[in-house]
Amino acid sequence: MAKYKPLLVGCFILVGIICTVALVALCIASLAVRSCSSGSFRHAAVSADSLMCSEIGRNMLLQGGSAVDGAIAALLCTSVVNPQSMGIGGGSIVTVRNKTGGVQVFNFRETVPKSFKPTLLNDCPSTFRLSTGAQWIGVPGELLGYEELHKQYGKLPWAKLFEPTIQLAREGMPMPVYLGNFMKSDIVKGYVEKSSLCEILCNKNKTVLGKGDVLKFPKLAETMETIAQKGADAFYNGKIGQDLIQDIRAAGGTLKMEDLKSFRVQVQEAWTVPLGDYQMHVPPPPAGGALLAFILQIMKGFSLTPDSLVGDKKIQMYHHYIEAAKFANGQKKNVRDPSFNREKSAAHLIDPSFIKRIREMISSNRTFDNSYYNNIDPVSDHIGTTHVSVLDEDGLAVSATSTINQLFGGAVYSPRTGIILNNELADFCGRVDTLRAGEQPPSSMTPVILESTSGRILVIGGSGGSLITTSVALSLVNHLWLGMDLKDAIQARIVFVDSQNNVNFEPGFNESVADRLRGLGHNGGRWKYFLNVVNAVETDNGCIGAVSDSRKMGASAGY
Repeated sequence: MAKYKPLLVGCFILVGIICTVALVALCIASLAVRSCSSGSFRHAAVSADSLMCSEIGRNMLLQGGSAVDGAIAALLCTSVVNPQSMGIGGGSIVTVRNKTGGVQVFNFRETVPKSFKPTLLNDCPSTFRLSTGAQWIGVPGELLGYEELHKQYGKLPWAKLFEPTIQLAREGMPMPVYLGNFMKSDIVKGYVEKSSLCEILCNKNKTVLGKGDVLKFPKLAETMETIAQKGADAFYNGKIGQDLIQDIRAAGGTLKMEDLKSFRVQVQEAWTVPLGDYQMHVPPPPAGGALLAFILQIMKGFSLTPDSLVGDKKIQMYHHYIEAAKFANGQKKNVRDPSFNREKSAAHLIDPSFIKRIREMISSNRTFDNSYYNNIDPVSDHIGTTHVSVLDEDGLAVSATSTINQLFGGAVYSPRTGIILNNELADFCGRVDTLRAGEQPPSSMTPVILESTSGRILVIGGSGGSLITTSVALSLVNHLWLGMDLKDAIQARIVFVDSQNNVNFEPGFNESVADRLRGLGHNGGRWKYFLNVVNAVETDNGCIGAVSDSRKMGASAGY
């Protein structure tokens, strides 16, 4: 026995070492897990407009799905939880960063149909109002875009992405709190009750649904089930498309089956802009990425730090921002569909020499009239859209902004399909003199992805129509340069420079700062509709921070 004693002692020592190493590893892992703060996740995250849709996207990731699977599922969910913002009768712009760092933009925004009302632009409003009616409907690209994204990056079966939303639409859900509060407002209540939307959004007494009511989309559930089984072709070449066209024609619209059959998804390289320690990938025109990049590059030149929020420096920082936004308004007409506007280009908006020249035109103590900013014939402002940001554990990042344009699109509901149609052609108002079949309208939509020199990834985008640019720009200024964490950066009240270059302060904005800015000569505006929402996810020291904007009662989900 004695001769085996050293061997036994050695075995015990070896076992002790192994146990110690395992215990240390377990402790390190435990500490690492605990180090992710509240609202952060270890592996993956989804930030959508609502907790329900964030969780549906997260559940796709948990089942082995990709960030694209999660984004599509979250967007489908949003089409029934926030149907005023987006749906399969609309279109999207999606920026995707793959695992090797390549960044592509999938643009499937709506297009002008081959036949349209010849005098449509005469119907454009001269002041802010909603554009209703079937004459404003563009060719929907949503489903074909989802299918193209799924072919390239999807991991789960196509039909699985639809299952949660089909169940919600068919069985119904308690009226979402945000949507219920939204429909209480006089403008929205009257808008819905006087339109075909009332078929799904009203009680039997023809008043809008509210707290305690059940929201259902039974016909949409049938449509989605068919698309889940047969693919997007059922919409673009099949009976769903035929039924949709029939309803659009009955409502006075001009779309035909040949418009659906000829729709194509555009896949492009993102525009990449240096932004200090970051490279920012933005969608090219007709998306609003160039305008966002223009503002941020101007602001980067003012060398902002957390100290810029102290005393008079805070006034100066906001003044510089307002001036940059005024110059951006003067550049909006250069943001057009490049396939139809060779003479128009937004490339100068990311040209360092142009940025430098504009920055030098910004005075530190005064403002100017609109002609100084080339804002001679201002375009009208809009509201609408939704945004979803996703990061998965394989490193795929998705920034997706989707829309049916204004509130519930143009208030046209297709009873045969359950689809709410867009009013995308209204985005041409004030921007063009003529419409051309196939052209995409200019947009403020700007789903972006940033990556730092240290490898940090930030996926961010916003909704709110014309407020997208300012809400995303200020969130990034706050986070990248002013020292705010992601949540505080997004929650901070914004200043919105409207199309007339009037300066509007979100309720809750520091009133003494607002007064000082007005004292520099900025004209106050009367903008009422602060529907700006920013949703973002970000890698940070082995964790993923995720923020869904509380303005829309959103919440993120992850694991």
